Formats: sequence, C-alpha cells, structure tokens
Amino acid sequence: VGIGQDITGRLAQEQEYSRLIDTANAPIFGVDRSGKVNVWNKCAAGVTLFSDAEVMGRELVQQFISEDYRASVQEVLDKALKGEETANFEFPIITKTGSKIQILLNATPRRDEFGKVMGVVGIGQDITGRIAQEQEY
Repeated sequence: VGIGQDITGRLAQEQEYSRLIDTANAPIFGVDRSGKVNVWNKCAAGVTLFSDAEVMGRELVQQFISEDYRASVQEVLDKALKGEETANFEFPIITKTGSKIQILLNATPRRDEFGKVMGVVGIGQDITGRIAQEQEY
C-alpha cells in the first residue's frame, strides 16, 4: 500500500518564486543554514560580476565580504537564522574585479513548508553611487 500526495501546485509556486527572484531589478542572494550561497539572481551577478555558477555553494561571508565587515554580516545572517529580520543594513560586497560595492540589505529568514528556518534571503540595493554623491557634499 502506498500513499501519494500531489505536489504539482507547490512545484509551480516554487518555479514562479525562482523566476521572480531571478528577474528582479534588485540584487537578491540567499544562503543555507551553513552560510553557503544557494540563491544569486541576475542583478546580483550584474553588480558583482560573479555568475551564479561561480558563487553557488561558496561561503558568502568568508569569500565575498571584506574582512572588516565579516563579523557584522555574520551577525545579521545569524539573527535571520534565528527568525529575526534585519532591515537597512549597509555593507560592502567584493566584486570579481576586487572592488567593493556598497549594498543596503534587508535580510529575511527563508522557511520551509513547515515554518522551519532553512536559510536566509537578502534583498539588496546598490547604494555605491549614492554614497559617493553624499561624500562629495
């Protein structure tokens, strides 16, 4: 005797979610519970010049955050893994060329269908230009 469950609707929802993230005009990235990148949309790739293939499975904090910001970025991720959101957190992310891009981030826990936190998703904004402009005045 076997019992089955139709998950067609859930799979369609997940595909739509993935499509929305990938085509958003904001850099969006996610990490799993161990801090390894598992979401990297086209805008994140455009801002950092790293393709999703180059970042998937790599540790976000250790490999893409400058040393002076690693502790504070890790703290934001740890809070999200405990279920707490963080809004308007500023930090630099290192690009493929070695330059730094200033990101304004909202970090949110990512939950499975049972409500258990399975990672973090961050929706960001490149504020490098704005900061440079503010420093001129």
